[in-house]
Amino acid sequence: MLTSRQCDMQKKNPKVLSIIVTYNALRNDWINLCLSSLGKSEEPTDIIVVDNASTDNTVDYIKSHFPVVDVHQSKTNLGFGSANNIALKKCLERDYDFAFLLNQDAWIDKSTIKLLVSVSLAEPNFGVISPIHLNGDGSKLDKNFSNCLTPQKCKGFLDDVYFNRVKDNIYEAETSNAAAWLITKECIKNVGGFSPTFFHYAEDDNYLTRVKFHSFKHGIFAKAVIYHDREDRKVSLTLKNEIDGEIRKMLLLFSDPNLKKKYALFSISLIKEILRYFLIGDFRNVNVRYKLLTYLFNKRNNIIRNKMITKKSGPSFL
Repeated sequence: MLTSRQCDMQKKNPKVLSIIVTYNALRNDWINLCLSSLGKSEEPTDIIVVDNASTDNTVDYIKSHFPVVDVHQSKTNLGFGSANNIALKKCLERDYDFAFLLNQDAWIDKSTIKLLVSVSLAEPNFGVISPIHLNGDGSKLDKNFSNCLTPQKCKGFLDDVYFNRVKDNIYEAETSNAAAWLITKECIKNVGGFSPTFFHYAEDDNYLTRVKFHSFKHGIFAKAVIYHDREDRKVSLTLKNEIDGEIRKMLLLFSDPNLKKKYALFSISLIKEILRYFLIGDFRNVNVRYKLLTYLFNKRNNIIRNKMITKKSGPSFL
């Protein structure tokens, strides 16, 4: 039996707003590949770019080569989540049925959005749907995305790939990268935008915990693909990167509305670890734990406030 939403969609063409956050996007011809692919989409889509204060010629290039694109220029770098929120707010204000988030270094097949919209209409309980993310030349899976397809995180997918029986419906999944997401209007209205607790990285993981909290599902549709060109980027194992990674893990833990975690117990465990590493002379780990403890002390009220906001149904942060 069709839902009222599906019936409404059958009476009209669904409206899709594609959202791209840019920062110095002229590298490797990224923005041209990204916007050109959206222009060839079999499912018509309007496009908005939110530029995070690029220092190259990204904005002028878009305006001159893609005049139909709505460009919003930020005077500062807002980070991934807050920049997307600007466009997600417009998505609701202009009554779009779907938002399609796409990274500046990614592009689509002409059928990608059409396939995602079609399966979303068939399975409206999924608030966020991801296509399969391939690498830039389409020769293999994007490395980070492949981590989302393990049996623990995406039940049944690898079995079906091996036995050549990939489904035409959505695989429910624990996580996926927000480099390409189709988000329904109902999800945006009830879950909202990205939490400002996260500046860059982990905001997508946090968003999916909130999707679950508000009784929507998240999944991966294997028949639709995008291409994500990031193989040549290397992550250096510096102390700062290690600390940033640990901070993100901590933020995810305390920002998840599905979990109840005690700040005091976590702080005590950090203090114990600092003492233990100090006694054995492991000052690198002493430094990491001390930075975590300091960050938690300074940001605790902000983290708690944002978590409480995410528990309320509504367009949070928009």
